[in-house]
Amino acid sequence: MKPVISSQLTSISPFVRQVKVTQTENLSGEWVDYDHVLTYIEQGTAEFILDGVKYAVQAGDTLIMIPMVKHIIRSTSSTPLIQYIVHFDLYYTEQRAAWTTLGITNKAQEHVTEEEKALKMIYPISRMNVVQQQELKKKFLWMLRVFQDKNEFSQLRLKSLIIEMVALFLENQSYYRTSQSAKMTKSWDSIQQCIEFIQRNYTDPELKNEYIGHQIGFSSSYLSSLFKEQIGITVHKYLTYVRIEQAKKQLLEGSGSITEIAEKTGFSSIHHFSRIFKKEVSLTPSQFMISHKKQKMVDEL
Repeated sequence: MKPVISSQLTSISPFVRQVKVTQTENLSGEWVDYDHVLTYIEQGTAEFILDGVKYAVQAGDTLIMIPMVKHIIRSTSSTPLIQYIVHFDLYYTEQRAAWTTLGITNKAQEHVTEEEKALKMIYPISRMNVVQQQELKKKFLWMLRVFQDKNEFSQLRLKSLIIEMVALFLENQSYYRTSQSAKMTKSWDSIQQCIEFIQRNYTDPELKNEYIGHQIGFSSSYLSSLFKEQIGITVHKYLTYVRIEQAKKQLLEGSGSITEIAEKTGFSSIHHFSRIFKKEVSLTPSQFMISHKKQKMVDEL
């Protein structure tokens, strides 16, 4: 770790926004986050494409993504990808602490202060030895418990735990700097244009490959081939992923009936939505809401 980074971090006072465990078999995560995201790979292998640079990661690796990095996370193993994830800010402010949802929902979140840029020069991946991995996992699981059992002192405990986890990450930067090669994704600018167009227009039920390709100046066949080659999925599959992830958020937030959410996320009918949701999530929309309500009740016990 460079001394300048170390000196910038002596005054940090983090705010932990979210602590969670995710299990996915294909894509995961937001396109862009307004906060820092620390991820520990508990199981599986994956490709993390960060601002067009592709990194291969495996179980035992730890990553930190800084705010506003455009990213795609894709599982590359036959077993599900299990990630331990912490969303956090380096510095507590009342304004940012009020932002409890993940993903950008207003323009203010797109502004990154100089204080929050302290980690911009780090290599995004670290690999720890087995003892350190166990130490980090222990801290994460304790953090998850503290986050779920919220009380007036939770943020104080969370603050101390994330500082220790960031320190462990930074102490192990040398391994990947010397042994891991990262590759620039072919035609990333075109892929980024396509993804951002989908993010803006996924609510349109008439959105098709041909129209997307026309908007960014490529044939639908070339765009599909480029996506499949560089990201491992089709354009249509990515569009479906975005719609389903947005629908899951809205279902959990209770922002409308299932029919209304289907319409707001670009599905042509409730029947089409329910069929695709069941295929992608292995639960119907109603079952998905019930399962999360039950899990919330268990967590609160």
